[in-house]
Amino acid sequence: MATVRVFVTLKPSLLDSAGRTVADALQGLGFDEVQNARIGKVIELELSDVRPGRVEEMAKKLLANSVIENYRIEGAE
Repeated sequence: MATVRVFVTLKPSLLDSAGRTVADALQGLGFDEVQNARIGKVIELELSDVRPGRVEEMAKKLLANSVIENYRIEGAE
């Protein structure tokens, strides 16, 4: 069994309001070095078989919205 992780984040050109909220809150707690934060998601998949291109296909079809998100795959192919 193989474990694959797909990291999905908003494209840099888009406003990340959740990230801005986190950055503001951290600054409010005294962490002045925080200039920006971006929020994303990690999708961990356990696969019985890692075939070339399959995780990429999953990301394109369901896991990430290619219009507003980027993704990066770790642990496969």
